[in-house]
Amino acid sequence: MVESINRKIDLVVQATSYMGLGEYGEIMIGDEGFEFFSDRDPRKFIQIPWKEVNLVVASLIFKGKWTPRYAIQTKHNGMFKFSSKHPKEVLRMVRKYIDPDHIVRSLTFFQVMRRNFKWLFGRIGKILKIKR
Repeated sequence: MVESINRKIDLVVQATSYMGLGEYGEIMIGDEGFEFFSDRDPRKFIQIPWKEVNLVVASLIFKGKWTPRYAIQTKHNGMFKFSSKHPKEVLRMVRKYIDPDHIVRSLTFFQVMRRNFKWLFGRIGKILKIKR
């Protein structure tokens, strides 16, 4: 059995981790970090200390009325994506331990498309300049 890194637990909520295939379990938020424990396999767990968290990226839809998922970007190990039954409560609890400036909105679908078109047309422009 895995030991929790937290001494005091503030919130426990049903959640899904999107590392590879979706894995159902529970998120525990406490004084030392963010934890995810799988329901089926006790060896599948994620423990992220608050010192390791760089950004929390929240996907907001309908002007913030619905938050389908959020991600935690760490300083060394990349991005961990989650969704939960009560995402607003989770983000409020995370805000207690993470500076609110490090909790950001993810890009919208149209912002991602605009970024990709700019990149594509920039590449095409570079190729055309080289051939002239």
